[in-house]
Amino acid sequence: MYINGQDQMIKEQIISRGIQDSWVIKAVSEVPRELFVPNELKSLAYEDSPLPIGYKQTISQPFIVAFMTESAGLDQNSRVLEIGTGCGYQAAILSKLCKEVYSIEVLKPLGEEAAIRLKKLGYKNIHLRIGDGYKGWPENSPFDAIIVTAAPEDVPQALIDQLKEGGRLIIPVGTFVQELIRITRIKDKIKKENLMPVRFVPMVKEPIVE
Repeated sequence: MYINGQDQMIKEQIISRGIQDSWVIKAVSEVPRELFVPNELKSLAYEDSPLPIGYKQTISQPFIVAFMTESAGLDQNSRVLEIGTGCGYQAAILSKLCKEVYSIEVLKPLGEEAAIRLKKLGYKNIHLRIGDGYKGWPENSPFDAIIVTAAPEDVPQALIDQLKEGGRLIIPVGTFVQELIRITRIKDKIKKENLMPVRFVPMVKEPIVE
């Protein structure tokens, strides 16, 4: 049931909606989404919608995950920072495409659950930490790409600073009205592109340990 659902998801939600990068499509097809959602929601794992994963957080709809991944312009040598580990689904897909994935989760219980899940599933190139995503992961910067899975009111300067030359930041920005944007670092300047209107949970500023 899940396998057929995943095949249908790839055809109807990924390819038919314009995702063209064959490596992104392959990565999404290799990560079973039902393993990253609560047991009671597994029957909905391949629906075209976000799903709750606890702690007032969600797993993004499959198309958005694929679109953000494709927009980051990754390859097998990329080192990527993800802000907002959540259940670990986006990190798992990134791990299929990249050399190293660094992922930060502000909610300790959610981050710990994701760490256990990803280890159990055998992902070895994902490095997790609990912390404030606004600060990034400076000791492991610069990154080829940074993907943010929650929406701040403004783009954190620390994340721009942690991009390497030519690096891309994919981030939803705004409160009630949000826009997914791509920021590319070009020498001492940045190039900003509006990609699409979106709706993400707010980006929390301080680590929550309970």
